[in-house]
Amino acid sequence: MPLWLREHRWHQTPTAVFLSLPLRGARATPANIFCSERYLKVSIPPFLFEAILYAPIDDTNSTAKIGNGSIFFTLYKKEPAMWDSLTLENADKEKLQCLRENAVLKAQQKAKEETEAKKATKEEHKKYALEATMKLEEAERKRIEDLKEKERQKVAEELELWKNQQKDADKYKSIQKDGELHQEIGQLKERKNEKMSKTRIPYEGTSKTRPKPTKGCRGSCSIFSPNAKEEQLPSPRSAATIKVNFTPRVFPTALRESRVAEEEEWLHKQAEARRTISADLSELEDLKEEEKNPDWLKDKGNKMFAMGNYLAAVNAYNLAVRLNNKLPLLYLNRAACHLKLRNLHKAIEDTSKALELLTPPVPDNKDARVKAYVRRGTAFCQLELYTEGLQDYEAALKIDPKNQNIEKDAEKIRHLIQGTMQGS
Repeated sequence: MPLWLREHRWHQTPTAVFLSLPLRGARATPANIFCSERYLKVSIPPFLFEAILYAPIDDTNSTAKIGNGSIFFTLYKKEPAMWDSLTLENADKEKLQCLRENAVLKAQQKAKEETEAKKATKEEHKKYALEATMKLEEAERKRIEDLKEKERQKVAEELELWKNQQKDADKYKSIQKDGELHQEIGQLKERKNEKMSKTRIPYEGTSKTRPKPTKGCRGSCSIFSPNAKEEQLPSPRSAATIKVNFTPRVFPTALRESRVAEEEEWLHKQAEARRTISADLSELEDLKEEEKNPDWLKDKGNKMFAMGNYLAAVNAYNLAVRLNNKLPLLYLNRAACHLKLRNLHKAIEDTSKALELLTPPVPDNKDARVKAYVRRGTAFCQLELYTEGLQDYEAALKIDPKNQNIEKDAEKIRHLIQGTMQGS
């Protein structure tokens, strides 16, 4: 049987009723209080307080404050008037039961409407996040297409310039070649004329001397004799193009400069990773290649977080974790999003996972470990688990003892713990 709380004090104004209800050592929470337009109930086993109010109140704006072993109610009247009493007196049991049932039904209807409103709001947020993501992806795709088009135009211009330079070089070579050919022909003619002048027979009246016959000739030999060999001009050299084929390679370095064994091992690991991703994430076949990169998804989540779109950032981090669950920064950033969304238990799970991955503790992961302890401590404190939160803040102070902000927050938590112990 419940113990009825009969002791209470109340006073009123034309617009509000102020009610004080002692708790007799019991500890109350907001979940122990139920209030509607005409019905007020406080259930703290084994104690029970129930009141059918004299007139309707505005249950939306009315408040209840728990402290100093009492509950203080501020009930705002729907119509300004002075009540004759706090509760409805001289009412039969059927009317009281009807009022109770109506209050419960209205509370259930109100809770259902709030749930539907939250659901609709959540759907709107998801829709907005999807639209924002699509806009960002469209802008990124357009930027990439513009860059490709600019590079295409640049390459086309460079190719056209190279062709013109090749044409000019070919013309210059042909002109130079023709000039050299004419020069060689002129030199050969000069040599021929010199030889002819040396072997020409002088006129008999002018000189008594006669040239000695050359070896192999009987008497005098003429340059026009059939045995004389004329020098012939060499034919121009023929031009040709030599095609060079290279062995196809994945890496840009030359084969003689590369480490074949290490490269083959790297390619094998990449192929295994792609096969694993394809097997585990068959539903993500429509994603682009860059969208399957955890680093790209992490940067995208960081951009969404900076814009205040925490749901979209969580979605990006979730996909990145599915692709690579060994990056502590993914869990650390997702925990920050959960703190903003008030998903405190998920924030604690992500920070704990990040701390597991940030082992062994080294100077390079010092900042990440401090962030993980501070974010987990914040989540504990928001859950009113101040002792666990203080432990995490003290762990962060051991890593970074010169951080004054962490020291101030830890001091606030110590005061909260002392106040809670004194109140209890």
